[in-house]
Amino acid sequence: MIDVRKSLRGGSEVSINMGPLIDMVFLLLIFFVVTTSFVRETGIEVQRSQADTAEVVEHATIMLGVSAEGHVYFEGRRVDVRSVRGLVERALAEDPEAGVVVVADKNSNTGVVIKAMDQCRLAGAQSVSLAAIREAES
Repeated sequence: MIDVRKSLRGGSEVSINMGPLIDMVFLLLIFFVVTTSFVRETGIEVQRSQADTAEVVEHATIMLGVSAEGHVYFEGRRVDVRSVRGLVERALAEDPEAGVVVVADKNSNTGVVIKAMDQCRLAGAQSVSLAAIREAES
């Protein structure tokens, strides 16, 4: 404890213990890291098609993007359609209950989208969905 009488006389030097402050900062840092949810994006901007029957998928953590030019993107980088199976298998090893959402541009080639969805199914994904936007959201 700090002796007020000695400190007023100038007899001893006042010090602040930084240990508890550092401990509290580390606890806050750990709290925020643990509670943060990381969202995986496709890495490209696409114009999704509109659908009246579009539904919200609750547990879809694997996102796969298909651009208008027919390029496939996974976690922000361009990949070959043939490598989608391995990438999705690796992602499903982390979370076996995860679903796959293919976010395809409305001007993309249907053949590339079907190949990408087929590779996701061959990788073992139970739920493969195609992203769309509702009429009300547009």
